[in-house]
Order: sequence, then structure tokens, then C-alpha cells
Amino acid sequence: MSYTETTTTSWFTRIKNALTGIVIGIILILVSIYFLFWNEGRAIQTYRALAEGAGLVVSVDSTGIDAANEGKLVHIEGAVKPNGVAADPDFGISAEGAVAVEREVEMYQWVEKSESKTEKNLGGSETTTTTYTYVKEWRAGPVDSSDFKELGHDNPPFAVEASRTSVDSVNVGAFVVDGRKAANLGDEKAIQLTEADVARIGRVVATGKPVKLNQGEAYIGFSATSPQIGDMRVRFKRVDLAEASFVGQQKGDTLTAYRASNGREIFLSSAGRKDADAMFQRAQDENTLITWLIRAGGLLGLFIGFKLATMILSVLGDVVPFIGSIIGGGTTILALIFTLVVGPIVIAIGWFAYRPLLSVTIIGVGLILAAGFAYLKRKRAPAPAPTALGRAA
Repeated sequence: MSYTETTTTSWFTRIKNALTGIVIGIILILVSIYFLFWNEGRAIQTYRALAEGAGLVVSVDSTGIDAANEGKLVHIEGAVKPNGVAADPDFGISAEGAVAVEREVEMYQWVEKSESKTEKNLGGSETTTTTYTYVKEWRAGPVDSSDFKELGHDNPPFAVEASRTSVDSVNVGAFVVDGRKAANLGDEKAIQLTEADVARIGRVVATGKPVKLNQGEAYIGFSATSPQIGDMRVRFKRVDLAEASFVGQQKGDTLTAYRASNGREIFLSSAGRKDADAMFQRAQDENTLITWLIRAGGLLGLFIGFKLATMILSVLGDVVPFIGSIIGGGTTILALIFTLVVGPIVIAIGWFAYRPLLSVTIIGVGLILAAGFAYLKRKRAPAPAPTALGRAA
């Protein structure tokens, strides 16, 4: 089933939207510059904290607590023993020896998908044809049907929510570690429900639909082979962790986050037995990856911002669609050039106090790339046609 909608936007409305786009573009540029600058400071401070921690950390035997290490940054490794039994608080599904119990929920829902095609018209207006299709899918999160274009595709609210419940703490030898930190490292394994489990779930969940056992999970609905909108699947998993390694501050018999001299907190964790050097190297690698991901997001934000800020030029040219398309291509290249100039400069400024030589290199690379794109643009531009006077000569 599908629904088609055709809308025409006048040239003057597009100009108004483009003026709004200038404001949004400028705001996006400023926000992107802020996050690019903030990210460099974050990366520098994290690097320094980890470098400091790597030089201070003491690897200790986890089987005993040495009072001489009180307040120090210590590294431990060993077998993990949960304190207590992990159990789902609503349905009583428990897992002896696990560090957490996870509840996964899916509901059979309507999903709206759209496909649009836009054509520019002579005079600057624009016609957009959008086709909406509706399909039924199992989804782990709620799909809001209130904004669907076509009525009659309503999704009910989730009667059961997903959750994860961990033990309060675990022991690694004589040391106590927060259970949630241990649960983040564990391996998941399905818990096969019983008829008694499903009956207990059925007494708690009030949907007007039966709750049945289906392949080790609870099915809320009349038929698992012929699902209806609003049917739900509820499954449970146990999270197990046999051995782990941690780096943190020793406070009595507890391991907590260590505060470096620059205020950054250090708490490292890894499944299995890992030495301190490997854990700090992994943390530095993660810091580098996060830094580059934020850089990429910031540069993309700059590009979109510059594109929005210059979009009005192509809209004005769309009185003749062919001219507007040429201008639009030019503004895209312009936005890319601005991004390649501004982005590296902001990144370099953020790094300047820490690595001056690297900052200069980054600026140089950005300018070279921008100059290269500008050169290619000029090179690909068609040569001007000779004038009548030129032909006569």
C-alpha cells in the first residue's frame, strides 16, 4: 500500500526558505567551529591524563589489599565473582553466576518509508513528488505513527520496555568493582524461558493478548506464525564475565576512577587478563579514533553550514533551472573550499599550544587542498568564446 503526495513550492517561498537557511547555516558553522575546537582540547587533555596514568600505574596482586597503595592508581586482573544474583526486577528472570540479565523487546509495527523526486520549473518554482509506502516490521524501538501521512497505520505503545539489570558489584580477587562496569565487558547468552516463566510474565503484562512460550522466548500475541500489529517478542539474555582487568584508584578494597592532575578521570577495563601497558595503549587508540570521528562530524557540519549559507545563490539562478544547477555546483565547490580552509585552521589552533609544528603542518595541508580544488575548478571551466573583433584580427 502506498500514498503519493505532490507539492509545488513557489520561487518566492524558496527564496524565503533560503534566507532562513543562511541563518541556520551560520549557526551550524559556529557550532561546528566550537566542537572542532573543543574536541582538540578534549583529545589533548585525555592524552595527557592517560600518559600521566601510564607513568604512575602500579600492577598489584588482586588476591590481597596492600594499604601502601591506598589512593594510588593500580592495575588488577583476575577471575570475576558477582556479588549477588542478577535478576530482572519485573519478571523475576534470574541468572546465577551472571553479572547482568538483559531484557530485549521487539514489537510488530507499521513503518513508513518515503521516496521523493524533485523537479525544477521555469520561473524558479519546484515540484516535489513523494511516495509513502507502509510495511510491517519487527522493531526494537517504538515507531511514532502520529506523523504518518496516511491514516490507518497506528502503532500501539510498548507494553514492555527493554532493560538491563546488573549486580551491584563484583569481586576481582579481594577488590570490589562496580557491577555495571563489569557487565559492559561480558558475553551475552540466551536464557531459555520455561512455561512457568512465561506464565509469570503473562500475569504482569496487561495487553489483552495471550502470552505464549515460543522457541525459548515469550510471545505476546495470538499467533507467532501470523503476527499482528502490536504483537511483541520478549527474550532474555545473561551476561557472563569470567576474567577481567581494571585500572583505577584503590580506595580501601574498592576500585574507583582516578583523577589525573588535569582533572580527567581514569578508569580502564577490559575483558580477560590484560597488562597495564596494553590497556593504556588501547585507551590512547580509542581517544585517537574518537578525535577523528568528531573531526569528521565537525567538518561535515561546516560543509553543510557553508552550503546552506550560499544556497540562496542557486535559488536565485533557478529562474532558469539550467543556470541554477550550474550555480549550485559552484556553491558546492565553494562550500568544500571554505570547509578545507576553516576546518584545519580551527583544528590547528586547538593543537597549537601543545604541538606548534603539527599545527603549522595541518594549516599548510588545508591550504594546499583548497588551492588544489580551486585550480581544478578553473582548469575545468570552458574557455571564453572569441569575440567578433578577435576573429577579425
